[in-house]
Amino acid sequence: MVRAGRRGLAALNETVANGLSAYYQYVAEHLHKWVDPLSNEQFWQKPYAYGNSVGHLVLHLTGNLSYYLGARVAETGYVRDRDREFGDPHPPQKDEALEAFDKTIAMVVETIQTQREGDWGKAYTAEREPEAENRFQIFLRCAGHAYHHVGQIIYLSRELART
Repeated sequence: MVRAGRRGLAALNETVANGLSAYYQYVAEHLHKWVDPLSNEQFWQKPYAYGNSVGHLVLHLTGNLSYYLGARVAETGYVRDRDREFGDPHPPQKDEALEAFDKTIAMVVETIQTQREGDWGKAYTAEREPEAENRFQIFLRCAGHAYHHVGQIIYLSRELART
């Protein structure tokens, strides 16, 4: 009976890890679908005075995932400068920003795949994240946050294509 329970936990762990990994890859694919056609100028252009550019949203997603999952789970040593994500006076070129995002997604997927049955429930804490109490919750919250911003990127990309 114990052996069957362990197999069940291993299967559940594999299901969770594969599902989350696939979702983060889906987020990245959708981001690229809308961002790749943009020029470097469009990438950093703010279609509205009150909002963000696509580029700053990409920097924000990279920083968010690098901190909450990289630094706090994978222990990468990443130090976040959140304000710079939205206001870097000398932002990188589009291709550099996307390369950093892609490397971050790869790190997230690798980190997910290294989680074992007992890891998902491990206690989790981070600055500006009082809701996530364990690793599973932070992976789930970051996935939702990422796709929220991909939705904004889709909208901004459509607006930029009209101009």
